[in-house]
Amino acid sequence: MKAIRKFTVRTVLPESLAALDELAGNLRWSWHEPTRQLFEHIAPKLWRESGTDPVALLGAVDTARLEALAQDNDYVAWANATRDELREYLEKPRWYQGLEGDKPASIAYFSPEFGIAAALPQYSGGLGILAGDHLKSASDLGVPLVGVGLFYRAGYFSQAISPDGWQLESYPLLDPDGLPLSVLRRADGSPVQVSLALPDDRTLHARVWQAMVGRIRLLMLDTDIPENTDDLRLVTDRLYGGGGEHRLLQELLLGIGGARAVKKWSSLNGQADPEVFHTNEGHAGFLGLERISSLIGEGLSFSEALQVARAGTVFTTHTPVAAGIDRFERSLVRRYFETDLLPGVAVDDLLALGAENFQDGNPDVFNMALMGLRLGQRANGVSKLHGEVSRVMFKGLWPGFDADDVPIASITNGVHAPTWTDPALLALAQSRLGTSDTSDADWASPAVSDTDLWQVRGQMRLQFVEDARRRIAAAWEGQNPGGIVPSWIGRVFDPNVLTIGFARRVPTYKRLTLMLHDPERLRALLLHSEHPIQIVIAGKSHPADEEGKRLIQRIVQFAADPALRTKIAFLPDYNIGMAQLMYPGTDVWLNNPLRPLEACGTSGMKAALNGALNLSILDGWWPEYYDGNNGWAIPTADAAGDAAERDRLEADALYELIEHQVAPKFYDRNADGVPERWVSSIRQTLAKLSPELNAGRMVRQYVQELYRPAGTAAARLSENNYRAARELAAWKGRIVSAWPGVAVTHVESGGVAPVPQVGDALHLRAHVQLNGLAPEDVTVEVVYGKSLTNDDLSDVNTLPLNTEPLGTGATDASTPTLFTGTIELDRGGAFGYTVRVVPHNALLVSPAEMGLIAVAG
Repeated sequence: MKAIRKFTVRTVLPESLAALDELAGNLRWSWHEPTRQLFEHIAPKLWRESGTDPVALLGAVDTARLEALAQDNDYVAWANATRDELREYLEKPRWYQGLEGDKPASIAYFSPEFGIAAALPQYSGGLGILAGDHLKSASDLGVPLVGVGLFYRAGYFSQAISPDGWQLESYPLLDPDGLPLSVLRRADGSPVQVSLALPDDRTLHARVWQAMVGRIRLLMLDTDIPENTDDLRLVTDRLYGGGGEHRLLQELLLGIGGARAVKKWSSLNGQADPEVFHTNEGHAGFLGLERISSLIGEGLSFSEALQVARAGTVFTTHTPVAAGIDRFERSLVRRYFETDLLPGVAVDDLLALGAENFQDGNPDVFNMALMGLRLGQRANGVSKLHGEVSRVMFKGLWPGFDADDVPIASITNGVHAPTWTDPALLALAQSRLGTSDTSDADWASPAVSDTDLWQVRGQMRLQFVEDARRRIAAAWEGQNPGGIVPSWIGRVFDPNVLTIGFARRVPTYKRLTLMLHDPERLRALLLHSEHPIQIVIAGKSHPADEEGKRLIQRIVQFAADPALRTKIAFLPDYNIGMAQLMYPGTDVWLNNPLRPLEACGTSGMKAALNGALNLSILDGWWPEYYDGNNGWAIPTADAAGDAAERDRLEADALYELIEHQVAPKFYDRNADGVPERWVSSIRQTLAKLSPELNAGRMVRQYVQELYRPAGTAAARLSENNYRAARELAAWKGRIVSAWPGVAVTHVESGGVAPVPQVGDALHLRAHVQLNGLAPEDVTVEVVYGKSLTNDDLSDVNTLPLNTEPLGTGATDASTPTLFTGTIELDRGGAFGYTVRVVPHNALLVSPAEMGLIAVAG
């Protein structure tokens, strides 16, 4: 018999244990080890079986056990002290509160997914984990964020593997009453709802769940409520589920509904609306349009409202490939916005924001990333290399500008150290170095011996091996109900063997099966008599990605060989709980994407925080931090003739590194059995990488480089009834109208010897037709550097030229204006220059912002 409905009945705790309820209700327990130990003490076995979820634990533990703990004065005191420490954490000023000068009082952070804890499965991969780590680090730093997302009743999906190795998906429904969530309510207790007008006179309603992530409130919209028709109740059914229209509805709800939910939450809490809005990837881009609609309601025109919305918006792009961007049919978008969804916003104005109106663009699609860039005055990629790739990928929005001029910056991702660092390493830092902050500990100190580090690494490896065996046994039982688990599963992996980990989503560019390029060579490495290795693999393929599923199947079938099945294994249903044991338990983290298609690749960061060494293609974050002693760089074969040749060359390089460098270094032991050279690399990884890879560094960068400037810009445009925004919109209109007639008509140079030498001064005179614009409306600059064989410039510098009236008719629109300047030739070699004109206004962030340029012909 199956239940027709399931729900969670929450336990009523004894009064003396009320602190447990308060602690369970704040997701800080997901990264605060002392709180986790408090709950584990209640029932250690049940704690593990509940997925280390306090809410589930308290709902399942025997009442007699709770009554006994209620009478245990020591435990009650422990619980109260932990609760008091949480309250202090929530209330005490932190890093952000100590910043001097202007700073936003509230920042809204929108993401389609959030990976915070295994107990709240609202994530599919790196984007969601990054968003969760962003909230956690913002909490630790005191940054006043409010998170905004959707609540998916079935999350992403649960993964199983069939006997023939094929991925199977299932979608178990979540009961929000059994999660650390509460409904956002008004003062009278009624639930807050947001509503969106849809075509055919329909309305989409959503309630708002809230979760506390330390100091940060996360709002999640849920359409599974009686006020919706049956089909609309399914809008938030699954993460990244359904076809184009279903995804569009989800993104409308996230952006527009999310912005309305934040506004209602702010009002209920007596707070001002957020000053800065951070769009984590394009899925939430419609939030900018909701803000524009609200501003139009205050009397602004569309172009005036656009300036205000842009100034306070930060857009982060996470994809290095155009295929990863959400696109919708323009006709579908038009249909949804030819309603009362966004009062005051003309559909054509809206469609222009997502238009691919550049060479090779598709005129029939609405591009969410392009809208994100057009609605966000500040944008960034998630590693230095990804920033470079993004500037090339989106160059069409800024025609005429070099890729280096494209206004997309870089802030390399980080990971939340308290979440991803194993308790054993935390305990070592505490006992030997006097701190539980592993990212700031002095790992070079002799207070931690090589033996100490090696023993902890062995402890973490053993812990992972035991967990892997449990998972493989459970997977076997799922395939063979009622069967007896084979004895060989108890021998899967050896806690003393070099362990390599590979776990991530399974799109083809991440090349899950590169290690299988030469199966016999991999077999020889796994079975090596002196330097054996073992490999653990995990990851989910998108349900619609048949090729990704075939890659998983190849791995599973290879690992089914009786001679190899204890040496290599695929662990199904990769999630946070598995990852928190896998990262610390592996000695080497493998990453072999097609360069440069890995935006960042934070899994290797999490492994590094635990002293694992990285073995990776120089892609994502690794080029910034690889130093030759903290791991290995797999050479890339970019110049290979085709994809197959590239795979062969890079796979061969991978095998060579493992056989001749990685494995020998791991097994090179001193008289005490400690691999001194390996441990030296562990120390370097912990000492040098931990501070940089910590998400605290990332969030501080966002605050200083993006949030504070965006808050200042938004405030400036908003003051005095948006006076500056109105003036900026009018100025832009004038610039756009005049720009077709702006030109560099003539450039003269002089002052250098017939054979120029270092130290010469090159004097320039540029005649510029301004077509009625004032000289202060533009910047005229000389762009100079090394001149390459195709006349392209490299190592570029720019120098503004000064204006000089050209005769008495200088103010006449038909008369060129003279601009002059001098370049000192301070280096030898090929030299070249050109002159360009770009719009100038103190409220622009970049010379390329408007996408307008005039260059000397």
